[in-house]
Amino acid sequence: MRRLKSKVITDPARVDRLLSRGIAEIVDKAHLKAALLSGKQLRIKLGIDPTGENLHLGHSINLLKLKDFQDLGHQIVFIIGDATAEVGDTSDKDSERPMLVKKEIQKNKKTYLAQVGKIIDLSCAEVEHNGKWLNKLTFRDIGEQANLFSVSDFISRDNIKRRLTAGKRVSLRETLYPLMQGYDSVAVRANVELGGTDQWFNLLAGRVMQEYYKQEPQDILITRILTAGDGRKMSKSLGNTINILDAAEDMYGKAMRIDDVLITEYMELTTRIPEEEILEYKQRLVAGENPKNIKQILARVLVSTYHSEKDATKAEDAFQKTFSEKKMPDTMPEVLIEEGETLENALPTTLMSSKSHLRRLVAQGAVHDMESGEKIKDSKRRIVVPLILKLGKRTFVRITVRKKKKE
Repeated sequence: MRRLKSKVITDPARVDRLLSRGIAEIVDKAHLKAALLSGKQLRIKLGIDPTGENLHLGHSINLLKLKDFQDLGHQIVFIIGDATAEVGDTSDKDSERPMLVKKEIQKNKKTYLAQVGKIIDLSCAEVEHNGKWLNKLTFRDIGEQANLFSVSDFISRDNIKRRLTAGKRVSLRETLYPLMQGYDSVAVRANVELGGTDQWFNLLAGRVMQEYYKQEPQDILITRILTAGDGRKMSKSLGNTINILDAAEDMYGKAMRIDDVLITEYMELTTRIPEEEILEYKQRLVAGENPKNIKQILARVLVSTYHSEKDATKAEDAFQKTFSEKKMPDTMPEVLIEEGETLENALPTTLMSSKSHLRRLVAQGAVHDMESGEKIKDSKRRIVVPLILKLGKRTFVRITVRKKKKE
């Protein structure tokens, strides 16, 4: 077990920044602020389930906040949820999350520490797998924990309530997840837990569970959630992520496709660009400056963070060359489809008035794949990889592909 031995920093300005940047809500803020100013080293917990191989910028919000605590001298505890991943958290889902098998979990978590290590200093962090303690619990233990909560507590959650109202199935298994995450806080004796707004019930479960086990209940720091250009939460299942392991050019290109109205939000949540600078960028945008200029700053910072300054320069040059030579706009409509969808079914009526309209353009040789330069010759062509298409003379669309769900 690795521990941070540096002196705790109690600078009020830095503490205030920690408690405000990217924060949606804090449970017992007065208590947490007093603890941060006291000089006591706190144990800060964050858990991530290996439900996929890639961590993304949505994860980076809490990882960066974890680093903020670490930089102030607090002990961070990073939990890889190998046990919770088997059960699956549906806090932000509209349907059940499938149970994962151990082999898939092992594969998914293989590079997690390498990815997390791009943000936090793992040499002085505690890293745990929650199977270490969760897999030892008996039915008696779980029964006692479950007795702390009522069924109405669980079904009053917004997403669960919506599913029940719509007549969708809610499995009994899903009720176990908050118990598991809550017990994690007991196992590592957390003083603070981080999580997004969709984690509200699970985070509170930790406080209830700690009181039951005679521990002081953790303070909770709830961070804002990152949305993608389509307004939905950045999520692996939606295929709208900017991944920590994305190649430099891919990361730069994805950043340049962020909706203009989200530029400064991304700066605030996924970087540590000083807030004073972000305010200046907001003012420049309001004054009418081309959003592309500010977006390039964001893209460079992201690539520099996860790759290098040199990689950021190369990625920027490649982006400029591609878009200037192919005369593509910096921003364009985006469509998310399931892998294997046909082209004519993929494009919404906001782009094509009808399928016959698209067929006419294809027959005229007026639909182009901008990456390869080839003409699309079949409107029923199945799309399995992301594309940028030019439809006619002036319309461009970016098609993002989501992996087809297993039956």
